[in-house]
Amino acid sequence: MKKILTALLASALAAAALPASAEIVVIVNKDNPASRMFSEQASQFFLGKSAMFTPVDQAEGSKIRADFYQKVADKDPAQVKAIWSKLVFTGKATPPKEFKSNAEVKKAVADDPKAIGYIDKSAVDDSVKVILTLP
Repeated sequence: MKKILTALLASALAAAALPASAEIVVIVNKDNPASRMFSEQASQFFLGKSAMFTPVDQAEGSKIRADFYQKVADKDPAQVKAIWSKLVFTGKATPPKEFKSNAEVKKAVADDPKAIGYIDKSAVDDSVKVILTLP
């Protein structure tokens, strides 16, 4: 019994020591009139269901990308890829342009009044406007 309690305590401490998932924010150009958005709305832009904004994506395979799609659409990377493959194949949409870093996504959004992207909250500055924070 003591070994089991020790093992449980050790695994609880190990889990507590893991870094918390960083907060992800959805951003738009600072001149964009949008001031806030719900997760369901954001998912529509990033899954090709609306062309009101031009989505800017993080690199395929990145942790922030996987976390973002899980939080806004409850989809894993394979499901998102399947959705976009179908949209591209049928000619209904063009997938979001991908960038390698928060800084590149932020610059792309800052340079395009119709762009919408997502970055780590710690990368936000006054060049973009936050319209949604994902826990």
